[in-house]
Amino acid sequence: MSDESRLPLSGIRILDFTRVLSGPFCTALLGDLGADVIKIEPPHGDDYRAIGPFVNEQSALFSVVNRNKKSVVLDLKTEAGRQSALRLATQADVIVENFRPGVAEQLGIGYETVKALNAAVVYVSISGFGQTGPAAHRPAYDIIIQAMSGLMEATGSPDGPPTLVGEAVSDVLGGLFASWGTLVALYSRAQTGQGTHVDVSMLDATLAFMVTSVSRYLFTGEPPARSGNRHPLSAPFGAFRAQDGHYVLAILNPKLFRQFAAVIGRPELCEDPRFTTDESRATHEAELRACIEAWSGSRSVAEVVRTLEEAAIPVSPIWNVQQALGSAQSGSRGILNAADDPRLPGLRLPSQPIRFSSFGRNRVGRAPKLGEHTDEILGTTRR
Repeated sequence: MSDESRLPLSGIRILDFTRVLSGPFCTALLGDLGADVIKIEPPHGDDYRAIGPFVNEQSALFSVVNRNKKSVVLDLKTEAGRQSALRLATQADVIVENFRPGVAEQLGIGYETVKALNAAVVYVSISGFGQTGPAAHRPAYDIIIQAMSGLMEATGSPDGPPTLVGEAVSDVLGGLFASWGTLVALYSRAQTGQGTHVDVSMLDATLAFMVTSVSRYLFTGEPPARSGNRHPLSAPFGAFRAQDGHYVLAILNPKLFRQFAAVIGRPELCEDPRFTTDESRATHEAELRACIEAWSGSRSVAEVVRTLEEAAIPVSPIWNVQQALGSAQSGSRGILNAADDPRLPGLRLPSQPIRFSSFGRNRVGRAPKLGEHTDEILGTTRR
């Protein structure tokens, strides 16, 4: 039986020294699951507080990735600020920071310093290139990692330039793997009583994410080329033209291709040597595409999707974010949740996407005002 009042990370205290995106996304995921996240901010606040778009002077980006947190202002460049941070560190289960390697040590809150005070702490460091290696010192933003991982080079049209993915994917992957590493370290601590240092590199995380590209390189010795809106290895698998827009198809096996060919009135395609295997279809993708779009080009996206869905062919329209979030499926899954914030009436926020049968719904609370909890939190640690 589920305990609706309990969340899996209830009782875990996280000291969050992160800012901008990768680190705050990590701690937001953990806060969704009940962890008590104390966000340490400099007097001017997290840089994301000043990044738009804004509603009622509140940053949308900051509000989303700093949900469920408490804000404490500390100037870590002062001795008083450093001492307050270390007092908080003695009571933390987890510390997360995303300074450039070496900065936490310069501020006097590095892993070895904290470990001497709290041997059971899980100390998570997120950086562009990790704590070691010749590039460790380099500053990194999402676009830098996308460029250096090969992700940009593999994205875009074959005859176009390398293309940035339309989301801060490397930042988000760094935060996602950091949250995963945090949970692994907490599990290990529960068995051994020992904490550990978790070193997360955005570059490493992005390369781990690029399963298709890395696999192709490892087995062929050739880096993947840009393939646009089609699968680099399979066909028909990609975006196709209809009368009033585009839709996507995902056909990977002979059975599905036979069903598809019959639906579009071209069963003879299955006997064409160019299209008998997935590999040959990919080689002759342009010719196959012409056959498909000769059928769909005279039909609306809605008609194409309806016809193919009725035949159990994997197909979908191409939605924008508004359509995706407003869909019946997203509504039924509770992707967005009401968050009470007088500054932002009607605020809805996302939460981490995993559902647990034995726990209650994720916690979704507003982001804090700058320094809102300073007195409350420091008052419990002063000696």
